[in-house]
Amino acid sequence: MKVDNALIDKLAHLARLTFSETEKQEIQQDLQQMLHLVDKLGELDVEGVEPLVYVNEQNNVLREDVNRPSFDEQSILQQAPNANDQFFRVPKVIDK
Repeated sequence: MKVDNALIDKLAHLARLTFSETEKQEIQQDLQQMLHLVDKLGELDVEGVEPLVYVNEQNNVLREDVNRPSFDEQSILQQAPNANDQFFRVPKVIDK
């Protein structure tokens, strides 16, 4: 795969980013190096190597679900910058 300005522009558009010409050159070089490293991995002899499914032998090690005391609701709400009797108040972020 060849990394050219058209590919950089397409990726920038998809990511909603803008780059200067010098940044585009740096990104092009970085992507080219990454692709070269991936190609190098393809040259490895993996004959007889079992695929690694898990990093270690343990699978789904979970702690026991124990009911234990939590923080007091009123002490937590008192520390909030803005709260009413039961809830934290936050600024409105979505307009209707």
